[in-house]
Amino acid sequence: MAFWLVKSEPGAWSWDDQVRDGVTAWTGVRNFQACNNLKAMKLGDRAFFYHSVDEKRIVGIVEVVREAYPDPTAEDPRWMCPDLKAVTPLARPVTLAEIKADPRLSDLALVRQSRLSVTPVDDTAWGILCGLGGVAG
Repeated sequence: MAFWLVKSEPGAWSWDDQVRDGVTAWTGVRNFQACNNLKAMKLGDRAFFYHSVDEKRIVGIVEVVREAYPDPTAEDPRWMCPDLKAVTPLARPVTLAEIKADPRLSDLALVRQSRLSVTPVDDTAWGILCGLGGVAG
C-alpha cells in the first residue's frame, strides 16, 4: 500500500462533501506531476484529505476504490482521476504550521512542493501524521 495527500479548497469540495457523497471521482487535476501521482494510485492506497487555501490542514483519510481513468471533466483524455472513498476524519486536524515545525516531516512533499495538489507520503511520515491527528496508521 502507498500513501498520498490530496488537496482541495474547502469552498469547492470539502471533507464534509466527501463524507456526504461517500465515493467520488477526484476530478479537475490539471498539473502533469499531480496527474502522474493520481495515475500511480492503486486500489487500497490511502490518502490524507487536506483543506487548502485558508485552512491549510489535514482533516481526514480517503481510500482509492477505483484506479485512474480519464477525467470526465476534461476534454483531453490524458487527464486522469481515481475514485476516492471517505474512511475517517482525523480526531484532531493537523495544520501546515505543525507539519512545518516538525523536523521529522521536513522532506514531506507538502512542505517542499507546496503548490502541488497530489503528493506522495512516505510510510514514516504517514505514521507521524496519523499520530498527530489521533488516528491509527
